[in-house]
Amino acid sequence: MKAVFMRSHGNFDVVEYGDLSTPQSGSGEVQVKVQAAALNRLDLWVREGWPGLKLTFPHVFGTDAAGVISSQGEGSSTFAIGDRVAIYPVIYCGNCPYCLAGKQNLCGKWHLLGETISGTFAEYITVPSQNLISLPEHISFPEAAAAGLVYLTAWHSLITRGGLQRGESLLVIGASGGVNTASIQLAKYIGAKVYVLGSSPSKLDFAATMGADVLIDRSTEKDWAKAVYTHTGKKGVDVVVDNVGAATMSQSLKCVRKGGRVLTVGNTSGPHLEIDNRFIFWKHLSLIGSSVGTLDDYKTVMNLVFEGKLKPVLDHQYPLENIAEAMGRLESGQQMGKIIVTP
Repeated sequence: MKAVFMRSHGNFDVVEYGDLSTPQSGSGEVQVKVQAAALNRLDLWVREGWPGLKLTFPHVFGTDAAGVISSQGEGSSTFAIGDRVAIYPVIYCGNCPYCLAGKQNLCGKWHLLGETISGTFAEYITVPSQNLISLPEHISFPEAAAAGLVYLTAWHSLITRGGLQRGESLLVIGASGGVNTASIQLAKYIGAKVYVLGSSPSKLDFAATMGADVLIDRSTEKDWAKAVYTHTGKKGVDVVVDNVGAATMSQSLKCVRKGGRVLTVGNTSGPHLEIDNRFIFWKHLSLIGSSVGTLDDYKTVMNLVFEGKLKPVLDHQYPLENIAEAMGRLESGQQMGKIIVTP
């Protein structure tokens, strides 16, 4: 089969498009013929590598995918060959205390497709049947792939972990990335007021099309925490969702009201934070970590997509062999929504 993979970590030159053995479905597994997959910034980080990341090479990129069932192992599922499916990207054991409690993203044997094990940028992938959900005919494969990881992450952080409520206010750090656009839509869906911090007028205009209420341009508002403070009547927002990390966390803590919550869901700018702890204890803040989400989270948020209550935002679509162009667009930060590749 054709796939996008690497044999070692590095820059763009380690990314290959070529032939690998087609994976065969074992007991309890299903083989899916991939129809669309979506890029995430995670693909760039995995390509570069980090201390402690140990992969089996060649390693296939990609976390999100949707496709059709092409074969099944013994005792795998009630699905049929040709069924349209979307893939929950967390591979879990199903037997540990966390899994039995429905917290698959805390499983001790947890893996994420494309991160710690080979992923979805291929013509075929095999996954446990428990990771599949049926994909309705009216939802396209690119839409389903685009929704996967980012809507799952946004739902788990804002709703499951953060408890965002109707009538509350949310500050989203970033205007155009996948998790950010999903967060804006989810917050508007439940009835929250949404403040968005963006790096340019064009990205903020994009956020406005999804319902963002207050737009703050960090290219002109260097002290953007003060701008948020002013826009909220000197109270601050109820919740901040920050997937940038080192470059923004200190100001994120300033933006939240007394008794509010700061959600940290990533570290695009680096993992090492410098925090003035006085903001946390003086303001009675909750600093909440969140990563990916549970299978129930995935089913819940994907059903909202299927019902048309959430709409995945698609940027550009490329053939899988044009992966260098697709990754280049992602790395440049030009994208407005999700970048899709199709085998």
